[in-house]
Amino acid sequence: MSKPRVTGLGGVFFKAKDSQALAEWYRTHLGIPVEDGGFAVLRWREHDEPSRVGSTVWAVFEDTSDYFGSAGQRAMINYRVADLDAVLTALRSEGVTVDENVQSDENGRFGWITDPEGNRIELWQPPEGS
Repeated sequence: MSKPRVTGLGGVFFKAKDSQALAEWYRTHLGIPVEDGGFAVLRWREHDEPSRVGSTVWAVFEDTSDYFGSAGQRAMINYRVADLDAVLTALRSEGVTVDENVQSDENGRFGWITDPEGNRIELWQPPEGS
């Protein structure tokens, strides 16, 4: 079997009619450490390299956000990948719908694909050393 393209879950994002109230509900009832801005960073250690710390982002977005692509999409999953360019190239060659936009910032590199049912998926290559 070849090396997996997805190395883990990078984030879970969803929309809310009242993002602040919903973030407070998750903070109060589930203990998710939601920060101002509606996100939480959940830290963990790599299974095969316990000295390496990783993270999964949980975030609530405003109902009007267009970050998920279509207005009807209520949630989006972010998958961690080791080599974003290689994964996007392979997916293109397989006929997967790949957004031409790739973004880079201090949090890493981000690309987007769409599954056969129209769901936008975010792919994330963490910065070096993460």
